[in-house]
Amino acid sequence: MEYYLQLIINGLVVGSIYSLVALGFVIIFKATKVVNFAQGEMVMAGAYICFALTVQYQLPFLLSFLITLVFSLILGVLVERMILRPLIGEPIISVVMVTIGLSSILKSLVQVFWGTQIRVFPPILPQDPFMVFGLPIAPVYIAAFVLCLLLFAVFSLFFKYSSLGIAMRATAFDQQAAQSMGIGIKNIFALSWCIAAVVSSIGGIILGNINGINSQLGHLGLKVFPAVILGGLDSLLGAALGGLIIGVLENISEGLARDLLGLGGFKEVASFVVLVIILMVKPYGLFGTKEIERV
Repeated sequence: MEYYLQLIINGLVVGSIYSLVALGFVIIFKATKVVNFAQGEMVMAGAYICFALTVQYQLPFLLSFLITLVFSLILGVLVERMILRPLIGEPIISVVMVTIGLSSILKSLVQVFWGTQIRVFPPILPQDPFMVFGLPIAPVYIAAFVLCLLLFAVFSLFFKYSSLGIAMRATAFDQQAAQSMGIGIKNIFALSWCIAAVVSSIGGIILGNINGINSQLGHLGLKVFPAVILGGLDSLLGAALGGLIIGVLENISEGLARDLLGLGGFKEVASFVVLVIILMVKPYGLFGTKEIERV
């Protein structure tokens, strides 16, 4: 029982990071109706920038973290202004292919500058574990979970009460109506990409402090995608719950497969299996908006 409780706790921590990255997917899709297939590579890029500043340039971690966030903002603006804005009005498949190409470019750049070997962040928190329900939990796991919850609360308040957040919600609901009310749609698009880049970098930094980083970290975007679809592509609450569900599901399914079947690696496919089953019942995800077309 303790073994499975440990798996659930670890799954909640990893799932909270999934939720954070899923938030980037949802924000971009709500504003622009584009699925960003470079989200995982943005996670990887932010993690490597913070690692380089902390380890190679010997900057304090907090300063490296803040500089990485600035880098992420600049990356988001550049991607939207230079790559995606010229594609406004073009077929959606063209935009999707551009994000796939962007993912390959970011991954190649990381491999050129840092190679493919695993890099480990220096410990920034005490290593002595806390006891939770009689189980030892590393401080970095607790900090990661709390930070992800805090960020979700901040973004929820931002979207609900701030003028920019309300403008983003209006744009997501109806772009033409928002534009007629004087909202700068292009600026909202740029802001969406900036927020997505920032939350991705934060997710990458958290993962780097838990497991280390390598050039395969970009695959996180593919692992998070089931959480996004499960919760609903246009639902912030769905992104949060979908990430937690997938994180716990991966760990529990891996534990059961090892105990009952003696098999490993089941966590890599478990989320996609459950995703298919759920979408057969709820095609728009758990919290996605159901679209009704009348002919």
